Amino acid sequence: MEEIWELYKNGNWVVPFLTFSIYFFVATSFILYLYIVASRNRTIKKEKLSIEYNTEIEKVMASVIFEDLSFAEIKNNKNFLVRFDTSFFREVMTESIINLHKNYEGIYAKKIEQFYKESGLIKDSFKKLKSLKWEVKCKGITELAEFNIADAFDTIITYSKARNKTLKITAINACIKLAGTQSIVYLTEHSDPIDDWTQVNIISAFKKHDIGDTEGIELLLESQNTTVISLGLKLIKELKLTQKIPFVAQLAAKAPNTIIKYEAQSILQVLTV
Repeated sequence: MEEIWELYKNGNWVVPFLTFSIYFFVATSFILYLYIVASRNRTIKKEKLSIEYNTEIEKVMASVIFEDLSFAEIKNNKNFLVRFDTSFFREVMTESIINLHKNYEGIYAKKIEQFYKESGLIKDSFKKLKSLKWEVKCKGITELAEFNIADAFDTIITYSKARNKTLKITAINACIKLAGTQSIVYLTEHSDPIDDWTQVNIISAFKKHDIGDTEGIELLLESQNTTVISLGLKLIKELKLTQKIPFVAQLAAKAPNTIIKYEAQSILQVLTV
């Protein structure tokens, strides 16, 4: 210990230490600079490719939508097929046809959905559900819900109890889009507390997807989970479901706690005015 102290007092270590520190700082800065330049170049290259790919994809999809061109016929184009085999092109194409699908209805939307299935892009979306990254899972869920893939419902519903709040909300919203009020059964059995932010998102999903059939929403009022009951009351209020007044009145009479009782009574006043 004394030898180390003497070495420290002598100060012979200062110059080598400072020299090493300077060289280390310069080398680290240079490596970081190269990394930033390389990362920027990759981003620019991807942006250019994305623009180029989108131009080609728009032409192909125009033929699919308006000329009934099948994917089997598209595969005859070797240049397109080579690009289609790359993951980046498929990602760009998925984003492109999602935007198209949002702007079309009826038979045109059905054609886009059919292309999504025939091209195998649907398999990419299902693979995303198996990812360890929650943001990738969310992307896969959103894609499958956008194209109305009802077969994905059972898999997506399992993420409605995820710890990650964004993943949970994305899964619940997707299930509402895919199954409408049929997803109520799963919400009724939801054992975890549903916070206010999640409730707001669920209500927004019901409004956004314009769920015409409201049969079953009253089942939320029978849940053992008080946050689910609160969600049911908010849905009845926001959607102005006056036909559910008897169920709300019944809840107000036999509420599990005073908070739910007052909330039910408040909604009864709003609906009966």
